[in-house]
Amino acid sequence: MAARRDLGPEYEDALVDSFLDKLDVEIAARIRNEVAAQLRHQPPGPVVKQRDGAVGVAMGSLALGIPLTGIAVGNANLPGLLLSWGGIIAVNFAYAISRRSQR
Repeated sequence: MAARRDLGPEYEDALVDSFLDKLDVEIAARIRNEVAAQLRHQPPGPVVKQRDGAVGVAMGSLALGIPLTGIAVGNANLPGLLLSWGGIIAVNFAYAISRRSQR
């Protein structure tokens, strides 16, 4: 407040910005210290498994299979249907094989 009185109103914005910068640094330091203290005192938690994308691949295959079936049957009848679903099955099979090799 004394600096504000000494500098006058033309420096008020700069003074407020400087104060807020110092306050921001102080708050960030306190938060870092509190988080570090909590991490030191917490027992290790349970191991969390990574999410498996198999459900997403299966749902995506079904979602794409519906319009592909209509297009394939409309254009190429049974051979188109077999080709489109053969491709969908091949993608799912390749995904399943890649998951097994990662384990």
